[in-house]
Amino acid sequence: LKQEITDATVLIVAQRISTIRYADKIIVLNEGEMAAEGTHEELLKTSRIYHDIAASQLTEEELA
Repeated sequence: LKQEITDATVLIVAQRISTIRYADKIIVLNEGEMAAEGTHEELLKTSRIYHDIAASQLTEEELA
């Protein structure tokens, strides 16, 4: 899919971290409001909400 959409903007709505993990930008919503934005790696460090969701879905190795 990434090769097919190199020059396109794609909006993905997901509940699974694995679906959006490699996105260029992830926007975290909490109760309809934007709570944080960034890459997977940035959000693991800066967003408690994102980190908690990731911790519930990913293994220790995937979180590292």
